[in-house]
Amino acid sequence: MPVDLQALYPKLIHLMLDTVFVVDRDHQIVFVSDACEALLGYRAAELTGTPITDYIHPDDLAVTQASIVRVMNGQSHVDFRNRYIRKDGGVVHILWAAFWSEEVGARIGVARDVTALRQAEDELRFLAHHDPLTALSNRALFNDRLESAVQAAQRHQSTLALLFLDINDFKGINDVHGHAMGDRILCMIARRLEGCVRATDTVARIGGDEFTVLLPGIQSQDAVFAKVGEILAAMAEPLGTEFGGLSMPSCSVGVAFYPQDAENADTLLSHADGDMYRIKKQRAAQRIAFKHLQAE
Repeated sequence: MPVDLQALYPKLIHLMLDTVFVVDRDHQIVFVSDACEALLGYRAAELTGTPITDYIHPDDLAVTQASIVRVMNGQSHVDFRNRYIRKDGGVVHILWAAFWSEEVGARIGVARDVTALRQAEDELRFLAHHDPLTALSNRALFNDRLESAVQAAQRHQSTLALLFLDINDFKGINDVHGHAMGDRILCMIARRLEGCVRATDTVARIGGDEFTVLLPGIQSQDAVFAKVGEILAAMAEPLGTEFGGLSMPSCSVGVAFYPQDAENADTLLSHADGDMYRIKKQRAAQRIAFKHLQAE
């Protein structure tokens, strides 16, 4: 007995995990498969007869309308992405394959939910430019921003400052209290640094316990040293009781100015790094001298 494919096709469409839409020239939904409820939260009967444009995310409406025009002009596509608003108010990312059928007088689209894929892509993009522990900019992103800031300062004959921070005696925290506690301290330092800067500044973690702060367009050296003082004060704030009585470590901060100290990004970073080590050595010498005084 031959299989009646014509009778089978509608059932197959409703079995699909992707959603099939048929939309007329006036953008009215004339058919949608049952998978629409999982995709948008609406039953098929709720969508049929309504404009499909009602469900498009407002920020994607213009680009989607341009895509609709291309499809209706015969340019089929299989890789268009946009966002729709679900019945519950959530946002779903959709990958479309669509074409215009002159015979039917409608465009047929197959919609696939790629929200999880988009979230994974966003996370990978974030991790490519950010430190996974503190969520600060990483060395690569910081170097790009520093280079761009130096080029902008050259064009506009403006100034910028670069801070290089190293956490004093941080190894002791890891050795005595464990790396998990050390990671918590690093995250706290990151949040305190972020709280000290402007939206136009960049804070980065570029090494284990090394941080940098880019201050473009700073008005004066006095303003920079005031910012250093603000950072040191923030670092001196005690830790909460959840840290078990552990004291917040101090930090050494090196400073470099463009164009006074260097006229390119690499030299500027090297100068700030060197200034930080100079301050760290001074601190070590002062501690040794203080111990000698106590011993006398």
